[in-house]
Amino acid sequence: MLTFAIRRLILAIPTLLFIGLVIFLLLELAPGDPMADQPLTIPPEVREEMRRALGLDQPWWVRFGLWLRQIAVVEPKVLIDRLLGTSLYAGEPRIISWQTKFPVMDIIVQRLPQTLWVVGMAYVVGVLIAIPIGIVSAVRQYSAFDQIGTFVSMVGFSVPTFFTGVLLIVVFSVNLGWFPSIYDTQLRVTDWDSFVRQLRQMAMPVFVLALFNASQISRYMRASMLDNLTQDYVRTARAKGMTERTVVLRHVLRNSMIPVVTVIALGIPSIFGGAIITEQVFKVNGLGQLLIIAINANDLPMVQTLTFMFAVLIVLFNLIADLLYGILDPRIRYD
Repeated sequence: MLTFAIRRLILAIPTLLFIGLVIFLLLELAPGDPMADQPLTIPPEVREEMRRALGLDQPWWVRFGLWLRQIAVVEPKVLIDRLLGTSLYAGEPRIISWQTKFPVMDIIVQRLPQTLWVVGMAYVVGVLIAIPIGIVSAVRQYSAFDQIGTFVSMVGFSVPTFFTGVLLIVVFSVNLGWFPSIYDTQLRVTDWDSFVRQLRQMAMPVFVLALFNASQISRYMRASMLDNLTQDYVRTARAKGMTERTVVLRHVLRNSMIPVVTVIALGIPSIFGGAIITEQVFKVNGLGQLLIIAINANDLPMVQTLTFMFAVLIVLFNLIADLLYGILDPRIRYD
């Protein structure tokens, strides 16, 4: 398995290089000018000097090579220095946001906790809810629980998150006043009262995202369980006198988790990307909102770095899902 992982990581390098090039070229061809928001009273020579300061006077392949070196060499040095207290970083130019004039990775690190708190918690809650619902719905097929679960899953998966979010704000925030409609990113949990306030402001965005995630994963879980419940090994296990609990949880569930693991693993990068629409609705100051602000401001370094990070996470968790196959299914061998 280690050999397989190393081989996949080596093959991922040209893939990520190609993805980075495609992202760079798409942003290069996109309409818009980072100098468009500047006042029209700025003299042309000053405007041209500002463009040179941003590196826009250089060819695209030079700027792409510089960005590639910064994200592959310079930024890892800064990260290692902060984690281990070393001094690898020697003052090389970092990726700077055109909008804020601060390092892009520093801004991402500042926004990351809010995204992990809200979107990450919603994903964990959604997975913990979806798996039991999928198991019970498959074991009790066509029962009242299965019908209700199917209806709720279809509604949760079909209705857009922005509509669900606005509906919850109107009902529980405007009319009932139970929960705040705007997420307070400055809140710090220091005592019981602040902890309760944190839970109250997280309730609605977490519910909206957890409902969407649970609806999708529970359908995969149910379908996979139904496929395995009709297999010969299940009838053999029952014929040997095993209890239904042992058959379902020890044998059927383990084989059914193989396709579900793919859905769960590939959905984890969305945690770091943030639920863009939901963060906009509830004013969560996370990575999703950061990406929207950067796109509106034509902040190409920020947009390019964020999208490349999402691509890296997708490739990484795809590898993790493949490795989990070998753990869940002993028939799969990578060596």
